[in-house]
Amino acid sequence: MIAEYIIRLAVAGLLGAVIGLERELRAKEAGLRTHFLVAVGSALIMLVSQYGFAQVLDHDHIALDPSRIAAQAVSGIGFLGAGMIIIERKMVRGLTTAAGVWATSGIGLTIGSGMYAAGISATILVMIGLELLSMIFKTGRSINISFELEDKESVQPILKSLASRKIFISSYEMEEIAERPGVFLLKIEGKAKHNGTLQELLGDLDHLPHILSAKLE
Repeated sequence: MIAEYIIRLAVAGLLGAVIGLERELRAKEAGLRTHFLVAVGSALIMLVSQYGFAQVLDHDHIALDPSRIAAQAVSGIGFLGAGMIIIERKMVRGLTTAAGVWATSGIGLTIGSGMYAAGISATILVMIGLELLSMIFKTGRSINISFELEDKESVQPILKSLASRKIFISSYEMEEIAERPGVFLLKIEGKAKHNGTLQELLGDLDHLPHILSAKLE
């Protein structure tokens, strides 16, 4: 039976690592190690919940609910997921990663209970949701870009350059910097669907006139 426990923990860790690797490659808040630990920990909790108190059942008039300890992992993982959700400039980030960690916990619990087919199938579906759906429905990633400009006339060339890179502008605002008269701060929020990397985008913008600095988030 010990070998079966080890196999369940190993399989759970492997499936969690698969999901975590995808998050790691996308430089998200939780990556390979986090998902691996969540999956292994959840599988361990399920094993303890199922088999950890078997010796107590030898006594008369004692009954145990094998799901009680495992159920706490479902609610407990919510605190971990909440730490990955960030509200920045009225934009929410990290929801997908938090949901992925929650799903990884469920997969760990499933494998810990010995339901290999369900756990592996769930992992495949999670990967489809993270990779395939994002390729089919290219919603893009949220970005924030701020510029320091010497001239207001630079705004339109900047917006045209962003549009050529398939960046949808959701909002932008410009104001003069009080401490630096004649210098304007332009803040742009949008979603990036452009070809190439964001570093290449900043490289293109460097060639535009009147830009003193640019910051990408």
